[in-house]
Amino acid sequence: MQTHRHFIIHKPYGFLSQFITNQKKGGKHKMLGELHDFPEGTMAVGRLDVKSEGLLLLTTDGKVSDFITTRGKVEKEYYVQVNGQITEEKIEQLRKGVEIGFDGKKYQTKPCKVKLIDTPDFPERSKKIRDDRHGPTSWISVILTEGKFRQVRKMTSAVDCPTLRLVRVRVGNIELGKMDSGEVIEVDKLY
Repeated sequence: MQTHRHFIIHKPYGFLSQFITNQKKGGKHKMLGELHDFPEGTMAVGRLDVKSEGLLLLTTDGKVSDFITTRGKVEKEYYVQVNGQITEEKIEQLRKGVEIGFDGKKYQTKPCKVKLIDTPDFPERSKKIRDDRHGPTSWISVILTEGKFRQVRKMTSAVDCPTLRLVRVRVGNIELGKMDSGEVIEVDKLY
């Protein structure tokens, strides 16, 4: 019987959610393998784009990955810094679902949970976010069970509040907590 291994990681800004690149010259982005010596066959459970940070689950068990990403309807929570003072009306639009583009087609997002939150206490990001001279920003929590390509970023843009910083803080009952950026923890199981 094969023993699988599972990891939780605080993916830093600027890292791809993969271990090797298909680019001919290596590319300019950093890979997860630079953070830890993961066993062969380790895969990211879902993705975070290169500009996103936060909780990323890794496993050698494809069944666990499939459950979390497709069949499980597992909640994912993101703390999102958006440009401007987001209104309750725009928050309600996000809750009900907005139209975004996906694979060249229009897509209506499913209803989700969205609320205004206080500024979270995250480590400084490696690339500075614009400063207050450019106007106010707001932080929201977005909880959803789907995960289309760059969905949260597309959702906030659809209500004219573009995302400035996106940090995934929870997948199901697994939380980012106070992990440092780039920290990797091996766990007994994910689900």
